[in-house]
Amino acid sequence: MEPGIPFMASRGDYEGSRAAIFGVPMDFTTSFRPGTRHGPQRIRQVSVGIEEYSLHQDRDLREITFCDLGDVAVAYGNVPVTLSRVQAVADGVLADDKLPVVLGGEHLISLPVIGAAQARYPGLAVLHFDAHADLRDDYLGEAHSHATVMRRVADRIGGRNLYQYGIRSGSRDEREYAERHTNFHPYEVLPALERDLPALEGRPVYVSVDIDVLDPAYAPGTGTPEPGGVSSRELLLAVEKLAGLQVVGFDLVEVSPGYDPSERTAVAAAAVIREALLAVVK
Repeated sequence: MEPGIPFMASRGDYEGSRAAIFGVPMDFTTSFRPGTRHGPQRIRQVSVGIEEYSLHQDRDLREITFCDLGDVAVAYGNVPVTLSRVQAVADGVLADDKLPVVLGGEHLISLPVIGAAQARYPGLAVLHFDAHADLRDDYLGEAHSHATVMRRVADRIGGRNLYQYGIRSGSRDEREYAERHTNFHPYEVLPALERDLPALEGRPVYVSVDIDVLDPAYAPGTGTPEPGGVSSRELLLAVEKLAGLQVVGFDLVEVSPGYDPSERTAVAAAAVIREALLAVVK
């Protein structure tokens, strides 16, 4: 692991922590605008500019125990080795009965963490918040890409265990696959999640948030911005709804800070991480 500036209010005590943050600065399969390798550190850096206390939830990060492990040492240009290293870290965190909270990096980094969670929690459901379906069977001949990650997840956990929210971009083939095989909610986030909550109660749940589920007005700092997304407020309210679920893993990916000099994308990401920690760490 490579140390850096820690996320706000995190502690150095791994043994006493209920959750562990770690970053994966990888953007090897990015298909449009690169730069998400800089996302994890920028999210941490701007986190100090927002409050530890959440008005949404009336809870404070100083009331819970979590640590920041730093970043996985990626093998630049080598996707399989990097993903193997990510899975090893996730395996260790889960084996120690802690919640992995992962900062990307591109969306492909979710795959090994989800794999680690599924191995420990049979019957895993994955909640996927994104502008893009990410359901291509391959992209430019590659089966493992940020454009194929949820197809690989569906292959692993079964499509009916994949819940997709906010999708507004994809190929015709992806849409047809989603309508046949996954729980597909194009454009909708909060209302669709609220409808699904009863079916998710009591199940182990992994949550993956691509920051581009937000409209580019709220999050321009991402590699593949897509107009027509939700507001940052709606996403924060959706994250609050996780409080009633058995969340066993969480990631936030695709922050590419070089495209957002205002830093509102990274600030939104930090706020989502705060709300997620407060919602699911008891």
